[in-house]
Amino acid sequence: MSINSENKVAFIGLGVMGYPMAGYLQQKGYQVTVYNRTLAKAEKWAAQYGGGFAQTPAAAAQGATLVFLCVGNDNDVRSVVYGEQGVLAGMASGSVLIDHTTASANLARELAQAAKQQGIGFLDAPVSGGQAGAENGVLTVMTGGEPADFAKAEAAIMSYSRCAKLLGPAGSGQLAKMVNQICIAGVVQGLAEALNFAQNAGLDAAAVVEVISQGAASSWQMQNRSLTMLDGKYDFGFAVDWMRKDLGIALSEARENGSHLPLTALVDQFYSEVQQMGGNRWDTSSLLARLKR
Repeated sequence: MSINSENKVAFIGLGVMGYPMAGYLQQKGYQVTVYNRTLAKAEKWAAQYGGGFAQTPAAAAQGATLVFLCVGNDNDVRSVVYGEQGVLAGMASGSVLIDHTTASANLARELAQAAKQQGIGFLDAPVSGGQAGAENGVLTVMTGGEPADFAKAEAAIMSYSRCAKLLGPAGSGQLAKMVNQICIAGVVQGLAEALNFAQNAGLDAAAVVEVISQGAASSWQMQNRSLTMLDGKYDFGFAVDWMRKDLGIALSEARENGSHLPLTALVDQFYSEVQQMGGNRWDTSSLLARLKR
């Protein structure tokens, strides 16, 4: 099996993240073939961006120098990587598999070994920035793998990113994403408590935010979500269900490496209460709604 074109790539998974990411690759001059479990979504993407679509992951990967994945969880990744219809069955020696799924570090190490046996490179490359970041092409990409493989894929990754960095061997990208989600969990809970306190104290919470956002209390969450939180609007991207998946991965890894994450575990419980309120698809800033019950 040989690689037909250095610009030929494949993208597997056209969810709210993968759909625009694949589109940016096509717009940047790559010849993109997509695969999605729902064929109609792949057909729609091909019609919109002018790329191709395939009936199986293996068919999409044939002849591609780079194969990107962006699916749901560990099991979803395995389902599109292994077997006669998985991407590894269609990839050539010397190509690179890039997994943008937020998944476990153990899966990343497993995939790196499986790819290596076929002479294929592997990068675990989870992203931060949410749906808006994907649609605007300004994602942050945390990457694990070999430097030579990162060098092959970096330019393509930057098609939809503003920052991509290699952080260590396979699994390092997923571990960094866990750090990211641990940070976000604490910040969002603190912001929710602060806004709730301000309102209960009779303050104009929006005016308070205008002032304190200029100082040490400021954060991305405060700058971008505080006013919508005060309006009770929670439809801005990254869903509670997804956050709970990510926090579950982080808590599992913490048990393995001996880290104590009491705040993260507590916020994960708070998100479970938001789910019980019917907020599965609300965004992560909905922790305020829990306090307003």
